[in-house]
Amino acid sequence: MRPPALPLLAAILLAACATALPPHDPGKAWIEVRGDPAIQLGADQLDGRSWADRRYFQVEPGEHRLQVRLGFEVPGGSGPDNHDGGGWRTCILEVRYGGFAAGARYRLSGRAIAHRAVAQLQDERGQTLARARVLRCGAL
Repeated sequence: MRPPALPLLAAILLAACATALPPHDPGKAWIEVRGDPAIQLGADQLDGRSWADRRYFQVEPGEHRLQVRLGFEVPGGSGPDNHDGGGWRTCILEVRYGGFAAGARYRLSGRAIAHRAVAQLQDERGQTLARARVLRCGAL
């Protein structure tokens, strides 16, 4: 017999996945947040303030600081780069970009390479505009 919380949790997760994105305001820039299937990547803060939806940012034209959380599995074992063993690692990354344009669409993508988190901001053509810097990593 399944615990009663399991069906409720499944329903909540399905509802969250089915929530439609808000309409794109043509006076603002739209930044899609997307990661490798093997990681968890989500929007966290815009210009130092919490951002409610982890799937995107929508910003006024100009300069902004985008902060994302990137979580990934760290393989266990020993080696020169394995300082904390295996397990889950979460990193906070920040991208600063000064050229956001009204009506433009961007993609902030991330991935894990070994024990490191990397992310970059790209325009609609796939051209890299900015690379994220890691602010901190650990059990966040």
